[in-house]
Amino acid sequence: MDKKLTLSLNDKIIETAKIYAKSNNTSLSKLIEAYLSTLTKSTAKEKEITPLVKSLSGVISLEDDFDVKDSYAQYLIEKYK
Repeated sequence: MDKKLTLSLNDKIIETAKIYAKSNNTSLSKLIEAYLSTLTKSTAKEKEITPLVKSLSGVISLEDDFDVKDSYAQYLIEKYK
């Protein structure tokens, strides 16, 4: 069920948002609804992992005793010699 909501925003922001919505073939209401929906998702579990990220998972294998901080520190030492 849709409800009406009144917002107070800067005039320039409203005009810019209307132009953006029109150029993307949507209404300002739908644009704000989509933004608020994305913003209010409560847990990371609700976020879907994209196929690209899934394909990259496990590409790098590190030794069990690999120290990321030490490795990065060594990299910086070498970089700024």
